Amino acid sequence: MLGGLSMFLYGMRVMGDGLSSCSGGAMKAALEKVTSRPALGFLLGALVTCMIQSSHAAIVLTVGLVGAGFLTFRQSIGIVLGANVGTAITAQIIRLMDVQAGTGSVLYFFNAKNLAPMALIAGIVLIMFVKRGASKNVGTIAVGFGVLFMGLISMSDAVSSFGDSLSRMLTAFEGNYFLGFLAGAGVTAVIQSSSAVIGILQSVASSVGVRFCGVFAVIIGVNVADSISAYAVSRIGAKPEQIRTVTVHVIYNLCAAVLIALAMAVLRAAGVLGDGLWYSSLDSGGVANIHGLFRLVPAVLLLPLSGQFARLAEKLVPDKPMDEEDRDILENLRELDSHLVTSPSLALAQSAHLIGHMGDVALHNYDAARQQLFEFDPKRTERIAQREELLDRMADAANQYVVSLSPYVNRDLDNRAQNFQIKALTCFERIGDLAQNIQHDQEHLAEKGKPLSDDAMTDLKGAFTVVRDILAMTVDVFKSDDLAKARAVEPLEEVIDDIIEVMKARHVERMTSGSCDMFSGIQYENILQNLERVSDQCSDLAVYMLGRSDTSISGQEHHYLHELHHSDNAAYQRMFRENYRKYFQQLHLGEEK
Repeated sequence: MLGGLSMFLYGMRVMGDGLSSCSGGAMKAALEKVTSRPALGFLLGALVTCMIQSSHAAIVLTVGLVGAGFLTFRQSIGIVLGANVGTAITAQIIRLMDVQAGTGSVLYFFNAKNLAPMALIAGIVLIMFVKRGASKNVGTIAVGFGVLFMGLISMSDAVSSFGDSLSRMLTAFEGNYFLGFLAGAGVTAVIQSSSAVIGILQSVASSVGVRFCGVFAVIIGVNVADSISAYAVSRIGAKPEQIRTVTVHVIYNLCAAVLIALAMAVLRAAGVLGDGLWYSSLDSGGVANIHGLFRLVPAVLLLPLSGQFARLAEKLVPDKPMDEEDRDILENLRELDSHLVTSPSLALAQSAHLIGHMGDVALHNYDAARQQLFEFDPKRTERIAQREELLDRMADAANQYVVSLSPYVNRDLDNRAQNFQIKALTCFERIGDLAQNIQHDQEHLAEKGKPLSDDAMTDLKGAFTVVRDILAMTVDVFKSDDLAKARAVEPLEEVIDDIIEVMKARHVERMTSGSCDMFSGIQYENILQNLERVSDQCSDLAVYMLGRSDTSISGQEHHYLHELHHSDNAAYQRMFRENYRKYFQQLHLGEEK
């Protein structure tokens, strides 16, 4: 059973990683449209749960989508309520479908024991054989989905030998509703599947029959325990917004349980539930109907209260303490006012402010990656990953916002500014990725316990310094919107190319002399390559800025740079020589050109 739980958790992790890698625009936009209103999210949750026959898995999937940024916490609430209804459809399928039916039925393929291996097969084919487009990411999601279900199946199989005892427990409390509630909750907590427990009830009802008074409390217990089980599993390693999602699931089911219990008491006292109904015998279909009513009616009645559920969950699960940098980032995200899209000039000013902040975040992550070289700290690694995630969110939000202005952009000036901002935010986002790559290379060195040689460390320290200078210059260029400063970036980038070339040659000498081992040498080479790419992104951004005001450069950036490097442009040559002299002397790399 613990092995099954481990598979379940790992499947959830793999699926979440795949979803994060697929965090493009199309799927997120579709989900946002569907979940913009709780009622539509409710229908989506019911449909997804019906398809995969597990509210537990549907909730976990929703939590993964929230964590991956596809959904906000409040958008997920409708899906959560819908998932509670969708799981009742499984009981109806069990009622209608012959257990001995062959593969001729379409529903056969939606059985968990068939769906899991099919998902695994599809995922492996996409990862290992298709190898193009988004196949790897989709395959990762499918594999995670399959492993998740295999874990659920394994947990259920582990307790299958207790089936007779569990069946007797579920029907032995006709006179004690509280114990019936505990029985349903206890069995569900063990099996980790409300659908499986309801299936057991249906099997008992089909063979020996059960009475309404003996089963309604059990079903309530099943519903509550199912939500608590999903809460316990899904909150492991989860973010606050993910924990709020499963907290709403628990709050809703507790409210639904109280609502049903009160309704039973009132209807029984009023004589609506007379002895004929109260002690009536139920077959498999009767159990399915009762379960469906207990899921559907509270959901419909409580759906209008989804806002109150959200506020309560936010109070119960507050945000983690946030440092000043994260608070600034979120404030900048909130400044992207959708009401300004009809005034492109004002909207572009807002997005420019956010993109400038992206430059600051990328610079901070670069500095943190540089610090890892001299004092590696796992906590700093975690902070770099958090900052990179925030940078991705900023890039996604800024890109969507700037693109959304297109129908309202009429002036050529605004059009050029719009195009430039899209290119600039891409540069800063890639610089953030490169900083994280540098951190990963240093993490590999730390894990293997193989430090770089003193000479290699000296060279890297110098390379980090000069690349830091061009990155800080580029951030300032974007914020100040200064074309003169923009022209100073390319001469420094060319000097950095020469510096990296010299350092690579010195590295080869160390390798051949045996003063640097192969593993450390590879990481050193990777770090230099990523540093060079950071300076390339800085060059790209500066040239894009020049192209915004000079139409002869726009779209011809590569040609412009080629001509500039081979021209007698006095200003360019002067800045190149000054930078060459400054940094080659500072880094003791050789004679000046």
